[in-house]
Amino acid sequence: MIQRVTVPSLFPPPDYSHASVVEAGTKLAFLAGAVPLDAEGKLVGEGDPVRQAEQVIANLCEQLRAAGSDLAHVVSTDVYVVSSETAVLSAVWDVVEASGLSTGPHSSTLLGVACLGYTGQLVEITATAVVPEPEGAGWSSA
Repeated sequence: MIQRVTVPSLFPPPDYSHASVVEAGTKLAFLAGAVPLDAEGKLVGEGDPVRQAEQVIANLCEQLRAAGSDLAHVVSTDVYVVSSETAVLSAVWDVVEASGLSTGPHSSTLLGVACLGYTGQLVEITATAVVPEPEGAGWSSA
């Protein structure tokens, strides 16, 4: 079970929560940074942070699916954007917001950085997600 917390004494965040609390005993997936590469390892959206963000979200969905989760179960992300311009960061955030990540809403940090790991890479997202139990499964008290 995920409890999403927005702290009343803090400035209300736009489309994310201040904290996500997960009860002990829940399976979590800690995902490496999703990057804007296609299945052949080629950069998608060269020079275009919005297109790269779309590819990153698509790759993040694949990572989550492989871990037995999905965007709605993400509790925390770090979104890295190679830019010092607020408009560019906002454009990438619009992609994040339009994805299933805003369903939670999850806890997130949006960062402008100097560079990322691949030549031409402008966007990367790391995530932590709850891995829900399959339907009908219950906790064993063995």
